[in-house]
Amino acid sequence: MSDVTRAKRGRPVHHWRRDVVELAALFTAVAVADGVANLVGHGPDGPALLTVSAALLVATAGFHTWWARRHGHAPPTGDTDTRPRSGEPQAGPSELPSGVTEESALWRMRTTVKDAPGSLAALCAALAGHRVDILSLQTHPLGEDTVDEFLLRAPASLAAAEITRAVARAGGSGTWIERADAHDLVDAPTRILGLATRTALDAAELPLALRQLLGRCTIRSLPAAAGSGGRGPQGVPVEGVLEETVMRLRAPEGGVITVERPYLPFTPTEFARARALVELDARLGPRVPLGQDVLTLPEGNDITVRRADTGDLQAAKAMQERCSARTLGMRYHGPVGDTDRYLNHLLSPRFGQTLAVQTPSGRIVGLGHLLWDGDETEVALLIEDQWQRRGIGSELLGRLVAMAVEAGCESVYAVTQASNTGMVAAMRGLGLPLDYQIEEGTLVITARLEKSAARETSQRYGERVTRD
Repeated sequence: MSDVTRAKRGRPVHHWRRDVVELAALFTAVAVADGVANLVGHGPDGPALLTVSAALLVATAGFHTWWARRHGHAPPTGDTDTRPRSGEPQAGPSELPSGVTEESALWRMRTTVKDAPGSLAALCAALAGHRVDILSLQTHPLGEDTVDEFLLRAPASLAAAEITRAVARAGGSGTWIERADAHDLVDAPTRILGLATRTALDAAELPLALRQLLGRCTIRSLPAAAGSGGRGPQGVPVEGVLEETVMRLRAPEGGVITVERPYLPFTPTEFARARALVELDARLGPRVPLGQDVLTLPEGNDITVRRADTGDLQAAKAMQERCSARTLGMRYHGPVGDTDRYLNHLLSPRFGQTLAVQTPSGRIVGLGHLLWDGDETEVALLIEDQWQRRGIGSELLGRLVAMAVEAGCESVYAVTQASNTGMVAAMRGLGLPLDYQIEEGTLVITARLEKSAARETSQRYGERVTRD
């Protein structure tokens, strides 16, 4: 805040004595001017009287200027300890009576204000008037305006509409507000460094890092078009393109990453941060965590569960060739002969995370995919026929859900058929709320990752294969 202004509940404080003096000076000047005009028009000493009246007007103007400077721009007396502190609400948390506690709620809010002295001060005073505590603040300059992003702690009884109305009265426009949680208490530099670290460890984390960086948005990866010269499907330049609620970034492999957020335009600062994450991912190249976990099946056989990528393409194709047409039909819901063309996409870290089940001899016998589908998340399983009904599918699905919980997903869905009793049983075994829907002859099962149940699932399977 670049200026200091006395305010009461977000509005300037006016004193009646100052108003009376200013009005008296104005009426005196008008009366003198009228008297002088009459004398000049009807008397012989007009020039002398005109000179005297000019002197009086100058003296009146000088007195008014002195009074305004002395009483209008002096610092608040409360800041110079010349009077006791005011009982009005102050910026920041206010003390409650001893033994009394008040429930609070966290909010993330963004609003646009004029880039002028006092605009932020008025906004803070309006929030303080509703006992709202500002925990953090980021500013995004936009020329004549500034986008201010707040993390707020407010009384639980205070509705979001009341906060936005107070902000509007203080000069804020285009206000957006939503509930926050404890994860938002991390300051912005620390959070961005954490996202960069996750991206550096795992190429599949890039879409998740962008989503957590930019909030609720839809992220899609598009492959490079043939004959585009590596410039992507729509000729996106290396530096990317920002179009209010849409940003397009060059993907490391030559395609395009499209990020859409219809309800809130992106700022140049957000665009620069997203571009930096993509550039980091491009410089590091393909990478997958090397962690793995050895499990013993009920029948006594050992299997290894690990992350997989396009380097496992040939082994995955060999597994598909050993699968029956019925198994492949259950998985891909289309012509069995087209299954090979899906694998390169499914194994790419750009589109999700894949777990592979491997025997001691190194043969892959099962694949589990967690796929980023815009702002939704799909889970898919393929288990070789002779390894089915041994608990491998349930193990893979549980781990995929744990990875989705870690990624902050709100739900996961599986597309299957009603006759695929194994997949239906595995989804039920998660212990999560399920929604069933029939779409074009297929069954879509959606598991809602409610916090308590999802936390239990995540703890059950842990992070043994998601981190090295």
